[in-house]
Amino acid sequence: MKGILGKKLGMTQVFTPEGNVVPVTVIEAGPCVVLQKKDLENDGYEAIQVGFADKKEKRANKPEIGHAKKANTTPKRYIKEYRGIDLSQYEVGQELKADLFTEGEFVDVTGISKGKGFSGVIQRWGQSRGPMSHGSRYHRGPGSMGSIQANRVPKGKRLPGHMGSVTITIQNLEVVKVDTERNVILVKGSIPGPKNSFINVKSAIKK
Repeated sequence: MKGILGKKLGMTQVFTPEGNVVPVTVIEAGPCVVLQKKDLENDGYEAIQVGFADKKEKRANKPEIGHAKKANTTPKRYIKEYRGIDLSQYEVGQELKADLFTEGEFVDVTGISKGKGFSGVIQRWGQSRGPMSHGSRYHRGPGSMGSIQANRVPKGKRLPGHMGSVTITIQNLEVVKVDTERNVILVKGSIPGPKNSFINVKSAIKK
């Protein structure tokens, strides 16, 4: 298992040597800093804690500043842990860059999807509308609330509500290109989240 934190920059397309068009997402992968190594003795599990994107010290509290100084770095805005790794390959303060991955590898990308606000059942759940003629008196409603005998709305009933802004993982995306000079990874296909949102790139667990 290996992983890196980054930022979604947008989408574009590249051409294969055969002339085929491949849609790709551009990810700014790192540089990330190893903030902490967790082991079985002190923490009960093995992992590394990685931070990405500098935070101004005036916006960080004293524990965050002290934690970052142990790794000789500044406080970070986006912090995650990676388990199932070989601790001997990492040191506190070490930088992780885009060359962690190579072309042809498969990765899982986790991000927070775009928020769509309050949505009705047609947009949120794909339900059908009623007849739009004047006399139907039912157009875009949520439908029946269930059996009258229970005298309540059953759990799991699909109703209007907040849509989007949830954590989503897209699995088995192929790394098309790695640009070590610009610290950029091109991943085939789309990933969750708006532009400039933070994402988590990990080795694919199903490959």
